[in-house]
Amino acid sequence: QVHLVESGGGSVQPGGSLRLSCAASGSIFRINTMGWYRQAPGKQRELAASITGGGDTYYAEAVKGRFTISRDNAKNTVYLQSNSLKPEDTAVYYCTLVHRDYSGVEVLYWGQGTQVTVSS
Repeated sequence: QVHLVESGGGSVQPGGSLRLSCAASGSIFRINTMGWYRQAPGKQRELAASITGGGDTYYAEAVKGRFTISRDNAKNTVYLQSNSLKPEDTAVYYCTLVHRDYSGVEVLYWGQGTQVTVSS
């Protein structure tokens, strides 16, 4: 079992920045892709950014150029640096990771979510 603990959410004014962190712990063998989803009120959950084990990244069009995803494999941690935040970035942000066990089975894990509110 793998556990994810997120931190770094909060309230910020438009144009501000936040850095989200997500640390994985538990019975870890190999972590593949890590990512951040977000869900705004009344909207479907969407993938904001992801990063593979090799460091390849993906960004949703809405966050390109403003958000940066990174990971520290030694700490089993993924980060999301969010700059130039807009009110439409307000959402609950969920950390995810794909864990591969020793037998090759892959499981997707989710964090509990952290609230990001962008408002003046």
